[in-house]
Amino acid sequence: MRPYLPLNALRAFESSARHLSFTQAAQEMHVTQAAVSQQVRMLEERLRTVLFKRLPRGLEMTDEGRLLFPVLTNAFAHIEAVLKQFENKHHSHEVLSIGAVGTFAISWLMPRLNVFRENHPFVELRLLTNNNLVNLAAEGLDFAIRFGDGNWPTTHNVLLFEAPLTVLCSPNIAQRLNHPQDLQKETLLRSYRTEEWNNWLTTAGLEPWVMNGPMFDSSRLMVEAAIQGEGVALAPNHMFSRELTSGLLVCPFDHYVNAGGYWLTSLKSRPATPAMQYFYDWIVHEATNEKLIRERNLPVKNKS
Repeated sequence: MRPYLPLNALRAFESSARHLSFTQAAQEMHVTQAAVSQQVRMLEERLRTVLFKRLPRGLEMTDEGRLLFPVLTNAFAHIEAVLKQFENKHHSHEVLSIGAVGTFAISWLMPRLNVFRENHPFVELRLLTNNNLVNLAAEGLDFAIRFGDGNWPTTHNVLLFEAPLTVLCSPNIAQRLNHPQDLQKETLLRSYRTEEWNNWLTTAGLEPWVMNGPMFDSSRLMVEAAIQGEGVALAPNHMFSRELTSGLLVCPFDHYVNAGGYWLTSLKSRPATPAMQYFYDWIVHEATNEKLIRERNLPVKNKS
């Protein structure tokens, strides 16, 4: 017979797993750290499995904990969404969960979200960022915005726009770059997609060379390193239009390589809710406008 699992114990585990800390979970739940630890311990005893490794500076989930965590997160999110609807009987309140790659979320989505919220005030947005590795079902997401070629067979994939890559660097470094060949003297910052620099160099008419610059799992972080003068980045320039306009970044060469685009994805098995349809219509409209705006060229380094 399946053991009875108290809701408080499940909530204590979910919060502790999210923070990887009993102390932070206790603050969130407005109870003591000892109470949270006791609830989690009771849950482990009833399940007859260990959910956390207790480390000197926090917690680490076991394989069993990682299996249980997304299921509970999704379940609590759905419970909260239903309860929200009871809070306002005159309007249908719906939670919409979106996962997005960090560069897109910060540079493109966040500056536009206020328009969506103004037009759909009873849709509660939850935005999570990722590094392009996402599981919509396990994370309880309605949509995920990903970068790539759109070849994800389990999801509906709608291309928002292409995002060709080009060289971006600080103004000081740009002064040393008069020809793509000059990049051999610079530190080339790399993403986990290791072929990107080789492809760009080929489009610039050069033979690729061995590179040993630091590697980043986020274009946003990589470009921030370029702004600080740590090296030269390869990234979609229109994701950093504010930095280019302000002069923090320079685009020294008019060479681009197509590495993919930004896609709106959703599970084929998940029927669209009204909130999902609202967001789909809005973001596709915004992306269409983006394509028109991108017809203009961003500033290129002045060689004079």
